[in-house]
Amino acid sequence: MRAAALYSAAGSLLLTGLAVPPAHGAHGTASAAERHGTAVAAARARAAGLDFGACPDKAPAAMRCATVRVPLDYARPGGKQIELAVSRMPATQRDPANSKRKVPRQGALVYNPGGPGASSLNFPMIGVVPEWQRIASAYDLVGYAPRGVAPSAPLSCEKPEEFFKAPSLAPVHPTEAYKRERIARAKAYARGCAERSGSGLEFYNSLNNARDLDVLRAALGESRLTFMGGSYGTYVGALYATLFPGHVRRMVLDSAVDPDPAKVWYRENLDQSAAFEDRWTDFRTWVARHDGVYGLGATPAAVQRSYDTASDKLQAHPADGKVGPGQLQNTFLMAGYYDDYWPSRAAALAAYLKGDAKPLVRLAAPSPETAAEAENGSAVYTAVECNDAPWPTDFRVWDRDNTRLARTAPFETWDNAWMNLPCAYWSARRQVPLDVRTGPGETPPVLILAAERDAATPYDGALELNRRLAGSTLVTERDAGTHGVGGGPNKCVNAHLDAYLLEGRLPGRRAACAPRPEPRPEPRPTDPAGRGTPDRDALKGKSA
Repeated sequence: MRAAALYSAAGSLLLTGLAVPPAHGAHGTASAAERHGTAVAAARARAAGLDFGACPDKAPAAMRCATVRVPLDYARPGGKQIELAVSRMPATQRDPANSKRKVPRQGALVYNPGGPGASSLNFPMIGVVPEWQRIASAYDLVGYAPRGVAPSAPLSCEKPEEFFKAPSLAPVHPTEAYKRERIARAKAYARGCAERSGSGLEFYNSLNNARDLDVLRAALGESRLTFMGGSYGTYVGALYATLFPGHVRRMVLDSAVDPDPAKVWYRENLDQSAAFEDRWTDFRTWVARHDGVYGLGATPAAVQRSYDTASDKLQAHPADGKVGPGQLQNTFLMAGYYDDYWPSRAAALAAYLKGDAKPLVRLAAPSPETAAEAENGSAVYTAVECNDAPWPTDFRVWDRDNTRLARTAPFETWDNAWMNLPCAYWSARRQVPLDVRTGPGETPPVLILAAERDAATPYDGALELNRRLAGSTLVTERDAGTHGVGGGPNKCVNAHLDAYLLEGRLPGRRAACAPRPEPRPEPRPTDPAGRGTPDRDALKGKSA
């Protein structure tokens, strides 16, 4: 599923022909061996603790790093172990409004940013941001690189230097010849994952990510987990609450993935592509309102024509030899995640159509310096989603469903399909998705945050998660679509977040906040500072 890595703002189609390979864990439940293995690993981690020392690179001195050992296969806790990288910034215990007042420490807050394929190792540094200072005063902020994400036993499916293929195409209605080419690429990619990752590939999945979280909890010396997950991280959190309900202290799930087992992950991606069409319309409507600044058209349809003109020109003559229609589409997909990207994208498009390609090249050209990180993130994304659930193994199912959807949602549909198509040819053993749900009183109340027009994790998923987690509260940012709402510019949302994490207070089963202000138009393409890079889509060079 195309889900962005967050620092929390720092159409039903028939599914037929879906083959179900043998699952690891019958009926989508944890086996007795895996439950026992998790308990063994957690006890071992609690006894060992974490030996925090200096972090690599240029991390602040106050941030410390360590590793925690977890079993590759929880059914065999004495077998092969892998190490997960962990980072921590201790609670400041200083009231940001009154530096002389000492704040009681409440333990560790562990953050998963989503993906799958993203790391939160830099997350602890967010404590200096004003919106996070109250939370940072009470909690140790803890980040980690989930299994497979470098440097935590990193996965790879192809050579990094081959990952970014540019310039590339992005047809919204692909020809049969183009489909055959993409099938061949998907098969080669799936084969590369198997060859480069070996027999352990099947153990990189969401259930093991949740088990790893319990081992990390124990290693931190926490009897119960305080957790915040963004995007795909909400699914990891929901699995954790289902598997380990008695180990939950407080849990924030921001931009919720729909946990319905029937949607994981094939139908989830179809729903996402439909939602991106609505968000693409939001962006074009905003650009049209500011036609006096950008000159791209006074109606959404006119803005679409400007975009199509640019795509056609780039197909004929890629900008700087690197930016074709695929790179253009990927760059504008970011506007579907974060509306503070709207001004830079509109300004770059306007400049390009007026003869200046430099702003667009700066935004869209692949960066060789990030190729290794991007390839690793893509490998983890693919492994986790392909391992988590059965997928259609007959391309005719993909062709039928995506052809139908592309008639009404052309912007993202086929590009999303190509990103996930390796799952049709996956050789590793699959899981059966867990039936996520908790009963009354099984866990403390969970806080769910969602934007009503979020495209990456459509709002229906938040409603479904709210139904499945008994006693949970859903706070909605109305008429807004930025992916990741907690700790951002919406003071109403942040008040609910602070009240919950700091005092355990919730507003009831449902609450709503007014939307954040729309971005102001900027004639020059300057990206906002401090935004976390959307992992799935920073990585899309392979599929564009």
